[in-house]
Amino acid sequence: MLGRTAQNLYWLSRYVERAENMARLLEVGYRMSLTSRREGGSSEHLMSMLQAAEMDEDFAKKDRPADVDTVAHFMMFDPTNPSSVFNCIQAARTNARTVRTAITGDMWETLNGAWLSFSQIKPRDVRGAKLLELLEWVKHLSHEFRGALLGTILRDDGFSFLQAGNFVERADNTARILDMKYYVLLPRAKMVGGDLDIQQWSLILRAASAHRSYRHVYHDRYKAHNIADFLMLRAEMPRSLIYCARFIEAQVDTLAGFYGGKGECNEAAASLRSMVEGTTMETIFAQGLHEFLTEFIARNNRVSNSLSESYNFY
Repeated sequence: MLGRTAQNLYWLSRYVERAENMARLLEVGYRMSLTSRREGGSSEHLMSMLQAAEMDEDFAKKDRPADVDTVAHFMMFDPTNPSSVFNCIQAARTNARTVRTAITGDMWETLNGAWLSFSQIKPRDVRGAKLLELLEWVKHLSHEFRGALLGTILRDDGFSFLQAGNFVERADNTARILDMKYYVLLPRAKMVGGDLDIQQWSLILRAASAHRSYRHVYHDRYKAHNIADFLMLRAEMPRSLIYCARFIEAQVDTLAGFYGGKGECNEAAASLRSMVEGTTMETIFAQGLHEFLTEFIARNNRVSNSLSESYNFY
């Protein structure tokens, strides 16, 4: 497969996953801001969300207040924000059109139809309940595309590039959602275990589609240790760090089989997987959760960069 084709497939999948993740992150920030309005902290939560997504500096250049409508527009529709949902869906469609013969008709129709629908939305009309409806629509778009991918495409090297892109992006997002809560939104000592703290943890789980599955595993109330463990080290949770890291390594190793040898990207993927396999929550908390998540994100980025170098993305 040509490097350009591999690149387009990889980033096509990353952009679809990123659009979903931006919707999830915005929903968390939006709902957290509602819970804290009476305390005057809604702006703090929204800025924390932007910081977790590494959008805070670009947003600051707009020189606008961090209220719900402004932040939502920036994350959903702003063409100058490279990670806005608008740009993600557009970029995914552009990549798909470039490799039209390497994907299936169902995959293309999903993305093309989504772009045509999204481009007709008037941003000024998306507020309150309509914003939440749109966020749900973006998540369903990602599910529909993933269903088309898994149900129709050949299990060849193209499939592995698509899947690697999906889970590199997902791993990054789970780490950032956790970091937003622990490092930026960690409540004051007197709030730990309180109603607001529990509401925030519930939203974090919902952002990762893990609310019900968490209750199946842990039958007691929300606890920071259990939630962090569930989203980081539980291998049966499909958005956990360890699940993503193992899946990424499997896809990178599959690509090595297609192309006749392992390289730097395989070492980077193994390093990412060993980081989460070789630890416990007690060790993570003792060393610092923010530091652990920062290192995880850095190693995940190394996987992406080494993939580009190994397979001549350009």
